[in-house]
Amino acid sequence: MGGALNCLQPLSPHFKAAGFGRVITIGTNLVQNPVVPYHDYTAAKAALLAFTRTAAKELGPLGMTVNMVSGGLLRTTDASAATPEAVFDMIAAATPLGRVTTPEDMADASLFFASPWSRAVRGQNLIVDGGLVFG
Repeated sequence: MGGALNCLQPLSPHFKAAGFGRVITIGTNLVQNPVVPYHDYTAAKAALLAFTRTAAKELGPLGMTVNMVSGGLLRTTDASAATPEAVFDMIAAATPLGRVTTPEDMADASLFFASPWSRAVRGQNLIVDGGLVFG
């Protein structure tokens, strides 16, 4: 959470002067569905979501958007490289998408928040996990 604050503070004056800015934080679907006991990680991401929403409230009137993109297990990143194939299969079977999401899926959602199409979206958490967690 400190990283987001330390990035946002020096950027805010530039965004304010321009009357425009896009901030995208990265969360996790474990906040909504804590299937593994990553207590410190999940709590930190929940705090980041609260930060995202309070920043959106404060900075929204200045033309800035602040939103979060939250993923689940991604295929395949440095963090998931040691994950057994059986876990990927289990996640894929539990999602309406029928597959594990990828870093490219997360990037696409982030591009939406960076684009003009999200101009009226503030303080939202878009969960990109193939439908494993609804909502």
